[in-house]
Amino acid sequence: MSTDRFGISDRYHDAQGTEHVTTDETRAALRRAMGVAEADEPDAASDAASDAASDGASAARDGSDGDAVRVLPPGGARALAQPVELVLEDGSTRVADGELPGDLPLGYHRMRARDGHESLLIVAPAACHLPDDLRTWGWAAQVYATRSRASWGMGDLADLARLARWARGLGAGCIMINPLSAPTPVPLIEPSPYYPSSRRFRNPLFLRVEDVPGFEALGDTGARLASAGRALNQDRRIDRDAVFRLKMEALEALFARFAGDAAFDAYLAKQGDALTEFATYCALAERHGKDWRRWPAQHRRPADARAHAAENAPRVRFHAWLQWLVDVQLAGAARALALINDLPIGIDVAGADAWCWQDLMAADVSVGAPPDEFSANGQDWGLAPFVPHKLRAAGYGPFIETIRSMLAHAGGLRIDHVMGLFRLFWIPRSSGLGAKGGTYVRSRADELLAIVALESVRARAFVVGEDLGTVEDGVREMLAARRLLSYRLLYFEPTAPRQFPELALTSVTTHDLATIGGLWTGSDVADQKRIGLSPNEPGMRALREKIAREADAPADAPVEVAIERTYAALAQAPSRVLLATLDDALAVSERPNMPGTVTEWPNWSLALPLPLEEIEDAPLPRKLAATLKR
Repeated sequence: MSTDRFGISDRYHDAQGTEHVTTDETRAALRRAMGVAEADEPDAASDAASDAASDGASAARDGSDGDAVRVLPPGGARALAQPVELVLEDGSTRVADGELPGDLPLGYHRMRARDGHESLLIVAPAACHLPDDLRTWGWAAQVYATRSRASWGMGDLADLARLARWARGLGAGCIMINPLSAPTPVPLIEPSPYYPSSRRFRNPLFLRVEDVPGFEALGDTGARLASAGRALNQDRRIDRDAVFRLKMEALEALFARFAGDAAFDAYLAKQGDALTEFATYCALAERHGKDWRRWPAQHRRPADARAHAAENAPRVRFHAWLQWLVDVQLAGAARALALINDLPIGIDVAGADAWCWQDLMAADVSVGAPPDEFSANGQDWGLAPFVPHKLRAAGYGPFIETIRSMLAHAGGLRIDHVMGLFRLFWIPRSSGLGAKGGTYVRSRADELLAIVALESVRARAFVVGEDLGTVEDGVREMLAARRLLSYRLLYFEPTAPRQFPELALTSVTTHDLATIGGLWTGSDVADQKRIGLSPNEPGMRALREKIAREADAPADAPVEVAIERTYAALAQAPSRVLLATLDDALAVSERPNMPGTVTEWPNWSLALPLPLEEIEDAPLPRKLAATLKR
């Protein structure tokens, strides 16, 4: 298999090993999406260089002073073809001749050659942060679903802090949460945390409004809104639009009384233009709708929209203020227990990040997965990808910002579909061929992993690579060399838990799969049939038999017994981190998300059946905690 200079693969093998040759039609569509002119044909030499780079064997290109990016790992090649001036991240300068100095600090530096060429020099650690003594367990929780009696219709950051304190009391060392990424603040509010408007900024719906300074001064208005918000808890199905209306009314009233704060000023200064652009997008979306591609021409580009930011400074400041509030409350929750954040694989093409970085995005392309045994037609996730060579030419600025933001207040980071750092399956929307008309596009995994390692070390947070699905040869080995934890599920592992890898975060199931309750009782299959899906019934029966075998549970065991014994089996795994889902801890039968559905299933919208106050006293969560505690 080879790739052209733009990273487009000429063929790939699916999960069954079947080879698929990339058609001329697909290749042409993907190049158009990249903004590549038809005349810009790669030659054989550039193809070979691209292949070597994408496979990580990139010493030759990394040693080139004329390259856009150079990674300098510990012990890496330091030879220089000509003298260069180094502008270090702290602003200091040095001159290097012959070779790069051996005492350069970790960081992002600029390298300027005599011929005027400037490139990014990434001095990276050998591996991600991973304490030698890390061996713990925790909960996997959907924050929106974890409500208390004080919640306004959905779980919030105060609920997360309470959950963290309770978990710590049970001996847990972490909580893995769903992405808190920001949707566009316009109804209908996007329910999926994996379809974000921005991965750099967060969802204000997670605010505990009563904890915002000045709430008491709202008097009867605040009491009315709080009462209406808590009334939403009567329905297990979360109504984000109703939550949005109530919280925005309260927050707008609070902002009208906001007289300023030195901490807010410091936050604005630290976030800089990135926050201003995001807040400007939010203000424009309120006026023109969420899809910036349909806005008036004068607002479609961030540079052209600066006048709007100045003319509507109060509204832009309001959205920036919301982000500060979320940051403060998230920091409070993180002080209670280490949080493992979750990085979505892509962004909404109509959203804030795509607006800010539109020149680096692929037009009319979405990412997904090729056909496999679970999805005969493949998967189209509807997310927009970066064009690899454009992102690289931009010094990976958007990627660095995103990883750094995701690691803020986090003790760990899960990278969804970590294989995307190596290659992503691109589907041209204009071809009409669907996922079957797609192919893989490669990125420079060595450089992206260097950035992940650097940001991980700086944040002192470990990294988990979600490596489920089709994983090409060599990827897991490269991740392990960088000390990323693998992501393993009891459902899928072919061996007994005692044989699971140590360098892993291990659980039983995920938000996209059946809960143990749904699998054990058969309700998950029944749910799929009820909404018009065609479940893989033989596969589900085999999975139930596997659980019964691993858990040593009789076929007619009560679901709570099956759950407890399954996690007792999981506890035998030597993996660094073990996770139990709160859904399993409450014997929930419905899965949080049903892949392949849009409105047929309440995706990302089902609250847990008990409020936090009752979860804290429920017997099954305590049994699972005692089983996993170590």
